[in-house]
Amino acid sequence: MPGFEGDISPLKDDRRALGLGLLAVVLWSTVATAFKLALAELTVLQLVAVAVNTSALALLGVLVWQRKLGDLLALLRRSPGELLTLGTVNPLIYYCVLLAAYDQLPAQQAQTINYTWAIMLALLSVPVLGQRLAARDWIAVVLGYLGVVIIATEGRFLALEFTSPLGVGLALASTLIWAGFWLASARSKHDPALALAGSFLFAAPLSVVLCLFFGNGLPSPGAGLASAIYVGFFEMGFTWLLWSTALRTASNVSRVGNLIFLAPLLSLVFIATILGEPIQPATLLGLALIVPGILLQQRGGGTA
Repeated sequence: MPGFEGDISPLKDDRRALGLGLLAVVLWSTVATAFKLALAELTVLQLVAVAVNTSALALLGVLVWQRKLGDLLALLRRSPGELLTLGTVNPLIYYCVLLAAYDQLPAQQAQTINYTWAIMLALLSVPVLGQRLAARDWIAVVLGYLGVVIIATEGRFLALEFTSPLGVGLALASTLIWAGFWLASARSKHDPALALAGSFLFAAPLSVVLCLFFGNGLPSPGAGLASAIYVGFFEMGFTWLLWSTALRTASNVSRVGNLIFLAPLLSLVFIATILGEPIQPATLLGLALIVPGILLQQRGGGTA
């Protein structure tokens, strides 16, 4: 999931930025499908353990390649408590909650509801940053969460008959956790790539302990394990670096940033073709409310 801009390349190259941005969006669009394929064979904690450790190794490898390992070690010595806290929140708690939502809901519902994290970010900015929401921000909130209700009830929004109240609650909780994590990380003065790698290195052994004691042990080789490794590379680690590089190399960040709105639509294509999950008209209607709501909120700037 996007939200950070790493200091990876200062050179401006719009064609390269567009290509990297599109690649990142396509990879992110496959993740909801990978979640469901993995969860068909693994427990939530098994998936989290494999994916977090895979991502930690991938991020560590990138930093070694960039000759930033010394910087990472210095950061680990300087701020172990902060990195442990960040790592516990994300990836550990965040992905446990998000994947539990995927375990309860159809992929199309979980991924679309989770997409409202940007609207939750605007709401959290009020108590955390002391900002005030403008009228257009409140319209964005109404549009976004009306879309959530339509999706979660599969169109039966007047009766409020949710497919899975627990799953919907977990999906919404994941947006709260991610938005809170983003606000906390945005205040950090550390290099984002180093801080991300450090938080994953702290979370990796914790995820294994949780898996061993509460998640039925480490998984055996199979399709579920392969899907979990895929998630580690292309949801949590490598793709974030692609996205960060795209933002850094673009002369106009918004042109690349707006590519992210393709992700939920592409994701529905993968969900339908690979998982064979029929896309409900309510999902498309809800998405048609959520995406304009996010665009409206972003253009409003979130303050009054």
